[in-house]
Amino acid sequence: MSKDPIRTGEIVVFNIYGRPIPIVHRVIKVHERQESGEVDILTKGDNNIGDDRVLYAHGRAVGFLPYVGWVTIVMTEKPIIKYLLIGALGLLVITSKD
Repeated sequence: MSKDPIRTGEIVVFNIYGRPIPIVHRVIKVHERQESGEVDILTKGDNNIGDDRVLYAHGRAVGFLPYVGWVTIVMTEKPIIKYLLIGALGLLVITSKD
């Protein structure tokens, strides 16, 4: 995980319990508690009217993977890439030796 602080305007990827697809949203507000050093962020999808307060579960992020959300976006917008990736993984499984 990067040591750089999260800033307003950055794109983050997170999972919501019970939803299989990660959410890719923009940080709209960062709140840091001076006494504990904890940081809370508020996110919002660019095409959404309201922020994501109703989505959040109580908990903490355990990692940070920059640009992972792009994989989901590209595979959703260009399904041929998804099929090529699945085919390549299938060939790898078939041709691998134990």
